[in-house]
Amino acid sequence: MKVISGAASELSDELFAKVCSYRHKVFVETLGWELDTEEGIELDQFDHAGTIYVVAQDEDGAVIGCGRLLPTRQPYLLSEVFPQLLKGAAPPCHPEIWELSRFAAMDFNKKSDTALDQVSSSIAVKLLQASIACAARLGAKRLVTVSPIGMERWLRRGGFIIQRLAPPMKVDGHALFACLIEVQKSPAILAGEQPFLHSQPSARAPEPVHWHSTRSAQSALSEA
Repeated sequence: MKVISGAASELSDELFAKVCSYRHKVFVETLGWELDTEEGIELDQFDHAGTIYVVAQDEDGAVIGCGRLLPTRQPYLLSEVFPQLLKGAAPPCHPEIWELSRFAAMDFNKKSDTALDQVSSSIAVKLLQASIACAARLGAKRLVTVSPIGMERWLRRGGFIIQRLAPPMKVDGHALFACLIEVQKSPAILAGEQPFLHSQPSARAPEPVHWHSTRSAQSALSEA
């Protein structure tokens, strides 16, 4: 397993297209999320120039996991789509807090995978560790995330230090909660993993928002 991180402009067109297709397969086809997608790719308004992607690949280059890091000084998923999870509190907005969203770790080359494998495999642990390490390089001290309530136990068992921002609540029939993950106190990346061989994002101010066109992803998919 290798992990590559960077903005869309720092990833190859082919890899970014794979990520978009993988997200569609995970969140729309497997988990049944009702998202506005087209032509088998999944992108939303939070996929833009300031977004950092963390992508896990197997030895053949297939995407087996992904995550998305967003600065909270710009609009992000919790602040814009799920503010009700904060029970009236203001969404985090700080240069040292980034959001982790669209996190998944499913290896579709393994026939035994189910929706539960999104968070049950060793891939998920390594990918989260790599995402946290990437966030630290960007200057983050905490990650904020929206997750199913079952993730809370998984995170604690993995040794991650988390803090609920409010009690869980049901959204469209699913129990969700918002939490902070401590970056500096999280488990180190496992020995032997070198997740930033291809791209090492450094701390920098996010670029102005320019929505990433789905056309480039569609073009790369058609050429693959």
